Amino acid sequence: MGIETKLTAARAIATGPQRLSNTIPEGYARVRLAAASLCGTDLHYYSNFANAGFLLKNPVTLGHEACGYVTDANGSGLQVGQLVALNPIMNCGICAPCMRGEENLCTAKKFPGSATTVPHLDGFFRDVIDHPVRCCRPVAAGVNPRHLTFAEPMACALHALNKGGVAAGQQVLVTGCGPMGLLAVAGAVARGATVTAIDLRAGAVEVAVRAGAQGLVIGDFDEAVLDRRFDVVVEASGAIAAFNTALRAVRQKGRVAILSNIQLREAQVNLNQIMLKEIEVVGSFQFNREFEEAVQLIEMGAVDFDILTARAYPLAEAAKALDTMAAGEAFGKIILLGSEG
Repeated sequence: MGIETKLTAARAIATGPQRLSNTIPEGYARVRLAAASLCGTDLHYYSNFANAGFLLKNPVTLGHEACGYVTDANGSGLQVGQLVALNPIMNCGICAPCMRGEENLCTAKKFPGSATTVPHLDGFFRDVIDHPVRCCRPVAAGVNPRHLTFAEPMACALHALNKGGVAAGQQVLVTGCGPMGLLAVAGAVARGATVTAIDLRAGAVEVAVRAGAQGLVIGDFDEAVLDRRFDVVVEASGAIAAFNTALRAVRQKGRVAILSNIQLREAQVNLNQIMLKEIEVVGSFQFNREFEEAVQLIEMGAVDFDILTARAYPLAEAAKALDTMAAGEAFGKIILLGSEG
């Protein structure tokens, strides 16, 4: 029997035996968790029982970044034992955004481990997951599940790069070297861009350098050296001060892509720079075709995800892993391993 974790209140996770239904819904496959990874939204829910103004109405299993092994294909074309990446976006396929290929903006989207879907759907921090077959992407033999769990966050980073128009030969600045910023660095480097990354934490900047960026620690350099240098800036910190830095650093007619989930608060933003420099500011929410792009990068081994992995914990220690993330003691992604992983 596997285990499941359940967020019952802020900073309270219950862990116990998982109760499974004897039947699997039509169109779903049963998957045993191989690896999952922690996201900043998981941390917000863990810390506050809410995220970006969305309050959880009841206990829920967190997690939306994961991969696993098929244990019951339920009549689908999947194969038992096959490793699959789990796409958490369960879109309707018929609304206007879906018809445009923008499932991230689906008006009836379901998303696991999130207060935005009501009733809430349990996320992936559990050993056994029944997931829509259409959202299970089988991968080539030999793919490391610890790397495949990066498919969802890498897709988010790639969506920001696509919204920013990042291409080979460009000068790109990434503000914030948390897990998402580091994935943006890796993705931009893989595209042939010249990348600079900045953060307050020297340890985080060091990981960005290992991922291929020039790294600068905020406070150790004159920010004037950033002025109008960059074709694209990816804001990945969630800090208003960093957004203002982005507006300063981007060139005239450059583009700023907001990858971070900026939490609701009052702040002063230098909006005049958007007008004076004719800056394009674009939001980036989740992903569309980029999930497939991310899986292909993983299959090709185009990114060294071991560099971007900070620590790994067994699933039963999900609370400890989230506490580690909250303490800022890890630079890069924190991974949870399934009970049989």
